[in-house]
Amino acid sequence: MHGTMHPPTPNDDGAATLARWQADEASVRERNRRYGLSRPEQVAPLSGQQFFDAVFAGELPLAPIFETLDFVPIHMARGVAVFQGRPLARHYNPMGTVHGGWFATLLDSAVACAVHTALPAGKTYTTVELKISLVKALTAKVPLVRAEGRLIHLGRSLGTADGRLVGPDGTLYAHASTTCFVLDRPPSP
Repeated sequence: MHGTMHPPTPNDDGAATLARWQADEASVRERNRRYGLSRPEQVAPLSGQQFFDAVFAGELPLAPIFETLDFVPIHMARGVAVFQGRPLARHYNPMGTVHGGWFATLLDSAVACAVHTALPAGKTYTTVELKISLVKALTAKVPLVRAEGRLIHLGRSLGTADGRLVGPDGTLYAHASTTCFVLDRPPSP
C-alpha cells in the first residue's frame, strides 16, 4: 500500500486538512514526475495493487489524463482508491463552474481503481456503467478535492464500487457508483 490518505478532520475549518492534502500531493509528485503509458509486458505479471505500488514508486508512469486534468493518485489499498484534483478555471463550463466531466473523470478514476486494486495478476477491467450525482457546484475557490472510491463487490466477471468527491472541509460535491467488467488480460505481444 502506497500513498497517504488524510480524510477531512472533524471540527476542522479545512485549513489543517488542506495542508495535509498539499503535503500528500507533493510527496506523490516528488516520487513520480513521469506521465505516459505502461507497456503491456510491464503490467501483465502484476496484480492491481502491485501495479499501483509500481506507480507510487516511480517505476511506472502516471497516466497522461492526470496531467491533462490536474489530478493525481494519492492512496491505494485493496478496495480503496483516492485521487486528488485541483479545480481550475480551465475546467469551467460556460456557466462559470467546474464542468461535470471533470467531476466524472475524478470519480470514475477513484471507483474504477478501487476495483483495480483488488484484481489478481492476469486480470484487467473496463467500466461498463458509471452513475454520478453532482450535489454542489465547484469553482477554483476550492483549492483541492478528493475522490475516494471503495470496493463494494468483486466477483469473477463484475466488480462494483462507490465513491465521493469532497473538499478539505468535508463538503460533499458529488458521489458516484460504478460497475466494472472483469476480464482476462490479453497476452503481451
